[in-house]
Amino acid sequence: MSLSWRAAAVTPDGGRPTPDEWEPVTVPGRPTQFEGADAVAYETTFDDPRGPDEEHVRLVLQGTYAHARVWCNGDQIATHDTYFAPLQIRLPDAERYRIVVECRAPEDRFGGLHATGALPAARCVPGIWWRAAVETRPDPYVADLRVEPHLTDDGATVDVAADVVTTDAVDDRMTISLRPEGASRGGGTMSRSRVTAEGGRTTVSHAIDLRDPALWWPHDRGEQARYVVRAKIGDDAQSVTTGLRTVEAADGGLRVNGDPVPARGVTLLDPTPEDVERAAAANANLVRVRAQGTPPAVAAACDRHGVLLWQDLPLTGPGSFDAERGADLATSLVDTYDHHPCLAAVAVHDSPVDPYAAGLGSGFLDRLRFRWRAWRAAYDATAATRVAAAVESVPTYPVVGPPGIDPDAVTLFPGWTYGQAGDLSRLCDRYGVGDVVGGFGAGSLGVADPADETGFDRAAHDRHVDDGLDASQAYQAHVVRAVADGLRRRGSDVVVLEALRDVADAGMGVLAADGTAKPAYDALADAYEPTRVVLTAPTPGPSDVVLVHDGAATETVTVEWDHEGRREQAEHTVGPGGRVTVGSLDLSAGDEVTVAVAVGDGVVKAEYQIPSGI
Repeated sequence: MSLSWRAAAVTPDGGRPTPDEWEPVTVPGRPTQFEGADAVAYETTFDDPRGPDEEHVRLVLQGTYAHARVWCNGDQIATHDTYFAPLQIRLPDAERYRIVVECRAPEDRFGGLHATGALPAARCVPGIWWRAAVETRPDPYVADLRVEPHLTDDGATVDVAADVVTTDAVDDRMTISLRPEGASRGGGTMSRSRVTAEGGRTTVSHAIDLRDPALWWPHDRGEQARYVVRAKIGDDAQSVTTGLRTVEAADGGLRVNGDPVPARGVTLLDPTPEDVERAAAANANLVRVRAQGTPPAVAAACDRHGVLLWQDLPLTGPGSFDAERGADLATSLVDTYDHHPCLAAVAVHDSPVDPYAAGLGSGFLDRLRFRWRAWRAAYDATAATRVAAAVESVPTYPVVGPPGIDPDAVTLFPGWTYGQAGDLSRLCDRYGVGDVVGGFGAGSLGVADPADETGFDRAAHDRHVDDGLDASQAYQAHVVRAVADGLRRRGSDVVVLEALRDVADAGMGVLAADGTAKPAYDALADAYEPTRVVLTAPTPGPSDVVLVHDGAATETVTVEWDHEGRREQAEHTVGPGGRVTVGSLDLSAGDEVTVAVAVGDGVVKAEYQIPSGI
């Protein structure tokens, strides 16, 4: 049913909020009139919505950031402190309902990016962000359905747990079925389980065995087969869509369904389903939702488009945290997202030390300063490792941060925060990093005259660019291409660009905040082609021409490159993960180079304009 809501900024005092004035608002949403508020109360009223065959009323909330309390007709009925997990509340019998939901800013270290000032204030208003609904259900009904798929030597098993709520004693059978998504018949299984209870809430557990299952794959490796699990008792049913796959850590990278899969990713700072589609269009097969929960629609889009999901805990920035609380959140996070076949990795602590390399160049003294600062940037990973141990179903990255702190996933910003893009190899070799890269790239203006630069390092930008929008975006494209090419050439197993889309008028995104592509978007799409040719050093001086191949099978391809009208061509055979040097060039500022490789029925081409003064 549709609900009308009103809201007010409040000061939590332990009791039910009683503001003097309420304002109409849209829920779910983030009402901008309450920017900067520490707590916002939301109120809705409605008559008993139940029909003749309905006995239960349930309030369902998703995305109650960050801590919430709920009252019904003056009585507190729920608290919640895990906003990425749904809150489902059975309401008491009444002829009319008045619901008050108080959402408060985080009271601990687990507010994520929304608690740091890295996002615009309009994105951080405490509220009900993703869903608010009132449901009516018969008696008995399926209150919750959890599925946990596993591949086995004989096929697959899907463990099902269905919570049944009933007012009176029940002795019935639950029908549990599994069918391929979109199939009207055939290809699935159906069975029945006994349900016996005196009333209240009871859990029915069941295992579905499946022979010769269709597997879910990233979009560059195969189809996105999915299954619908349905539990029905009496006149009520619930369903969950899931997929069958395994994800394991292997030599620093990811192995999906037993196969090594080089991951080419982008960070989502303000995740939307459209961003998942944009990421896939740029040849990314992974998105990292950084230091925040993933909206359900975004996780579903990852499943649908075959994009792996690297999911962070909402924990970022320097400072200690409660490891026990973190482990509880990690367990809840996996419980919430694990039925999504896209879930591929969980990270614990993002950016755990203060930035230490801002303003450093590539000279000898700058290198010494970098080493000194990196050495001083110590981090004790004990708590993060303890939290990561709570996650068993997918690989974990306890620490995501800069070189020098022994991170599990490194963030590398040569050409932006420090040095030049060409410093990448030296940094990786010196600090033993680069297999898993949780962030790289450069920022740029999104509009000519930015009014909101939230989260944008203007000082870093102005060290490299001082000539307006076009120069800003051209420099970003240069850094993105150069570093992505360098990481591909090195054979990095997991590579994630920071970020896909800006959150303000300027940022690290290769898309502006409204989704408009910057030149770096096409540069990234070229760099992320599974099979392509790269220049190892697209700057004045010597450069190799290297064929890189992330496909699953050996390919025989034709490679061609054109340097200032001088064209060469050769045929090469390259295996999975192969890196083959096919030529070398001596480049000068202003040179134009085109490289191409014929793969199957298509051609992957990239064009380089060799810059000067970069």
